[in-house]
Amino acid sequence: MPPYTRERMENGDRQARFDELHAEAKAALAYSANTLRTIRDRYREAYVDELGVWQGLRDEAHTLERRPDRSAVPAAAGEAGAALAAEQGADDARLKALRGDLDATGADLGQHQSDMSRLELALRNLESTWLFLERGDRSLVSDDGATDGSGPLPTQFQMRIVEAQEAERARLAQEVHDGPAQALSNAIFQVEYIERVLESDPRLASTELRFLRELLRRELGDVRGFISQLRPPLLMQLGLDGSILDVVETVGALAGIPMTTDLQAPGDRLGDAEQTVVLRIVQEALQNVRKHATATTVAVTTAIEGDDWVLEVRDDGRGFDVGAVAARGRRNFGLQFMRERAELIGARFDVRSRPDGGTVVRLAIPVPRKETG
Repeated sequence: MPPYTRERMENGDRQARFDELHAEAKAALAYSANTLRTIRDRYREAYVDELGVWQGLRDEAHTLERRPDRSAVPAAAGEAGAALAAEQGADDARLKALRGDLDATGADLGQHQSDMSRLELALRNLESTWLFLERGDRSLVSDDGATDGSGPLPTQFQMRIVEAQEAERARLAQEVHDGPAQALSNAIFQVEYIERVLESDPRLASTELRFLRELLRRELGDVRGFISQLRPPLLMQLGLDGSILDVVETVGALAGIPMTTDLQAPGDRLGDAEQTVVLRIVQEALQNVRKHATATTVAVTTAIEGDDWVLEVRDDGRGFDVGAVAARGRRNFGLQFMRERAELIGARFDVRSRPDGGTVVRLAIPVPRKETG
């Protein structure tokens, strides 16, 4: 038989056409990703420039705040006193204008941060889609087209999940910027003002301190409110124990790691904010195990120990040197995520690990003792 028949050549032409279209699709995605990457880099440069403007305004405001009060000058000082008072008035007016500029520029920076997050998300989606078209790469394709939950999520659902998470982070970042972050910025200025008047007018300083205390109490309540607003729907549907079991089952199936649970601490001993933090820490700890630990077993336990409601996530994976990581100044965002959430509810967070010795993530939440009889 001849090596090339008409039929085989026609088949080859048809295949070449498909190969060409496939290559064009990948090239279009690569071009879009490269273009968006360039825009993202330019956006970052513009953001850094705007951040420099904000920092300059802040430094100027701090300088004016630290100047001594020159308005209270003796009448005998005459023209010199009037000049000092006028200069003080000009400084106060400039400081007021600076605070307005700081607020406006800070709000703009918050919006720019959200925009950069969206650009990063769009770029990652393009890169993921390019990989999806790469015929030799099946990391983003569910096994055997499974849609019953037995395999990884299809790519389009992964992207929608990431997009929803990023949008939620951007929304929360904006709310925190407009609320607690702005309040803390105002509190700093108020503390500096109190420092200026503390000796010359103790009564005014005392009044300002009371205002500052109420401001901080109110903002602390807002921060706790954010946690409650972000209460996962899973908690509302299944309760804390049911939610933990669901997460353990899901992550265990995806990772192929045997995971056990022993949930002895009643979830109703915790408020909504505390339950949300517990679930988030379980999710983050198990994802860390899945990604990094190369563990063969994982145990998730809860218990009441004295005045504490205690969660532990324990694995027998490769572990790491906690001290060495801290000494090198390396920041583990997963650990930081868990630690910050623990601090928000007044809990103690601890990680114990050593190379080849596994890892224990421990969260201890103070709870009041139940009255008996």
